Amino acid sequence: MEEKKWLQMPEKVGKNIIMGQAMNLLDGVLDYKELMMGYACAIKEINTKFEVLDTEFEVRYKRNPINTIETRLKSQTSILQKMAKIGLPPTRENIENSLNDIAGIRVICSYIDDIYLLADALTKQDDIQLIRKKDYIKNPKPNGYRSLHLIVSVPIFFAESTKEIKAEVQIRTIAMDFWASLEHQIKYKKNVDHAEKVIARLKECADEIAHVDETMLEIRKEMDHIQEKPTDIEALYEKLKKIDINLM
Repeated sequence: MEEKKWLQMPEKVGKNIIMGQAMNLLDGVLDYKELMMGYACAIKEINTKFEVLDTEFEVRYKRNPINTIETRLKSQTSILQKMAKIGLPPTRENIENSLNDIAGIRVICSYIDDIYLLADALTKQDDIQLIRKKDYIKNPKPNGYRSLHLIVSVPIFFAESTKEIKAEVQIRTIAMDFWASLEHQIKYKKNVDHAEKVIARLKECADEIAHVDETMLEIRKEMDHIQEKPTDIEALYEKLKKIDINLM
């Protein structure tokens, strides 16, 4: 009887170890899912704020400053790679304290002045805290990259708690986004011949695109100053058009 009991002990101990490891793994997975849920909710909150601003401008000024909004939640692989790069273990606390760009929102505008208008409107909101601002439009990167980067935090209200979640917001024009997308593709090409010449040509393209952005803004401002006095019927028609705007 004692021998039988002794023979069963290793199997029981083994099961306990396996169950313990499984529980630890499950706890880790659930903790990670909860972490990412917070960042996903932050993306939704900020995305909605920009959509509200765009709708307001459509109603008030009959134009939309936002062309498109893109969102991105950093993958687990990217998070692990970034934590390894900065030399910290990928604990939840380290991830929350060290990474600002897990939640990403990119806003594409038509004109340069819309970038600053939207950035100011967002950061003036009571529940948005501006952590850091990098203006790569006034101070482009050496390769010609232009964009406005904001690190912000927004409160997320859960059922039993409220948590401040950080997110990176990039705001740029259509032209800036076009250049950045192509530059990103070229940058990851392997064994590029005459790399210095390619970099120089990309910088030239960035400068040309910046000039186009400035010219288009000047043209729009000139058009804005052309004020034709409408007839009473035209004025009434414009007011009716405002009422007819689809708000959904």
